[in-house]
Amino acid sequence: MLAFIERPSSFSYTSDPRFRPTPWEPPCGLTEGIEIVCLVIFAIDFATKSYLIGWEEFRKCKWLIVYILAVSASVIDWALTLSMYCDQNLRVRRLIRPFFLLQNSSLMKKTLKCIKRTLPEINPKQNGEWEAYFRDLPTSLSSLLVLLTTANNPDVMIPAYSLNRGYSIFFILFSGFGTYFLMNLLTAIVYNQFRGYLLMSVQASILRRRLGVRAAFEVMFCQGRERVRVDASLQVMARVQMKSYYRQAIIKRVQQLSDGFIQWEAFRRLFDELDKDRIKEHPPKPEYNSSLLQGLQLLFSHYYVTVVGNAVALANVMCICTILVLDSEKSIAERDDYYMEVINCFFILYYLMEMSLKILAFGWRGYLSYRNNIFDGLLTVCLLVLQITIFATYRNPASRGLMSLWEMVRLVNMLIVVRFLRIIPDIKLMALIASTLVDLVKNLRAFAGILVVVFYVFAVLGIWLFQGAITAPGQRSVMSNSSMTNITVECGSYEQLGYWPNNFDDFASSLVLLYNVMVVNNWQVFMDAYTRYTTQWSKVYFVSWWLTSSVMWVNLFVALILENFIYKWDRSVMCSVADVERTGYETTVQLMFREQIQEPTEEELLTQLHQHPHLHLS
Repeated sequence: MLAFIERPSSFSYTSDPRFRPTPWEPPCGLTEGIEIVCLVIFAIDFATKSYLIGWEEFRKCKWLIVYILAVSASVIDWALTLSMYCDQNLRVRRLIRPFFLLQNSSLMKKTLKCIKRTLPEINPKQNGEWEAYFRDLPTSLSSLLVLLTTANNPDVMIPAYSLNRGYSIFFILFSGFGTYFLMNLLTAIVYNQFRGYLLMSVQASILRRRLGVRAAFEVMFCQGRERVRVDASLQVMARVQMKSYYRQAIIKRVQQLSDGFIQWEAFRRLFDELDKDRIKEHPPKPEYNSSLLQGLQLLFSHYYVTVVGNAVALANVMCICTILVLDSEKSIAERDDYYMEVINCFFILYYLMEMSLKILAFGWRGYLSYRNNIFDGLLTVCLLVLQITIFATYRNPASRGLMSLWEMVRLVNMLIVVRFLRIIPDIKLMALIASTLVDLVKNLRAFAGILVVVFYVFAVLGIWLFQGAITAPGQRSVMSNSSMTNITVECGSYEQLGYWPNNFDDFASSLVLLYNVMVVNNWQVFMDAYTRYTTQWSKVYFVSWWLTSSVMWVNLFVALILENFIYKWDRSVMCSVADVERTGYETTVQLMFREQIQEPTEEELLTQLHQHPHLHLS
């Protein structure tokens, strides 16, 4: 995060060099002070790890060796910065920082190792045709690679196609074969190799977990009996450091064993609870003495009340769409918002009544224990406040508030449409998609973390290579209509499209530019601009980023999304809507590949335990 405030600072309201003021620069020693605190913590971290694992293990651990080198190099570069009174433009330690993020996540390290082992499998072998058909690297990468991404199609084809329609065959064959066959085949190869190495990594993780569980069983079991006492297990679980809901789940399963002893298989299954997230239990409903309240509670806690509420929300959205279509040809002054206000007021009163009756049926705690109720209730309160504000402000036609009546009505309509998203948990397919997205946040954090590291490294490299390379016109009014006649620029160029805010002048704008290149829409415009302002070899940077981000990482991420969705789809075939949400608590990377993972045998576990350097079993 220091990269946002270090020189060149990103603290300006715009990245456009035509309008950008002089950004705020932190005083010398501010970021350096924060940085040395982090480096001291890292030094204590690797010193503790090195001491605990011993010299022999330390020499085998490449990550710890690089850890020491990274901290040492960062401290040396930090000292050089202070010795130059913070007037150092090239800070090598900025490129080292992503390493600290990687080495503190075991899953990121596994993922990175899988990617590293995947890349050699997809590199094409060179042959004699290379020199014959591709004279130099910048020329061969510029037009054909851009055509491969379809970003300059059909622009690149039009000049030749205008002369002879037969020339289109070359471009159609190239883009059709390259884009729709080779690129998809490359994606399949990358994911197939990565998936294989990921399976190997998950297999090793399962082996280590089973080894740890078996070691605990060997230490705890009774002499002469291949089983563990229940009371001993409960004593150990009371002192173990883990999340409380994991401990409670395991203790609950231990207490269900009636004979007082736990066999090995039952002991191993206890720790399957570690693969599951906490399943939120809803509090009990309030108890009423009145028969009327009991009847209302029974009625409004029924599932069909939610179905009716969804139908009413759909009717509200359809009314809004109908009125907007009828008013689409009218100016704002000609529109009569009276009918829409009356309709919205009726629906909002229904939403308020529905919320109140659900609170009556479930109680406050029970109502708030459902996430869709929180979403629904929050929007209902916002709609009620807005409606009261409209009534209080505009009951007098001459009054005027902070927002016009039309703007407030539009805001109400937007909230009503957003509220219609409440139907997602009640439709099986939509609930499945939503739970898949939640699982991605939980289980693919390591992949997203490496993507952050890659973005960071390329952004810092871009600042080093291209900071200040593109200079904006001298006057701020250059791109205005009145002065466009004074400047001649090529149609579709960086200057004509007004892409000035996309530059490498600071860290934040570098991230935005890299994202724009990653989505490959008009990415050739950026590559062409930096080629004109710097050198032809700048294309190597942009093509490298395209290959890293779009070809490999984005496709790999999409493939993992599909893997996760297919896994949940297969499990949800026989599930109800409520079960779909519940399965979201049990989806981990290990469970996604559970069918392909082989459980280690008892003989393998015992053999490895007796050979373990830190565990001595009699």
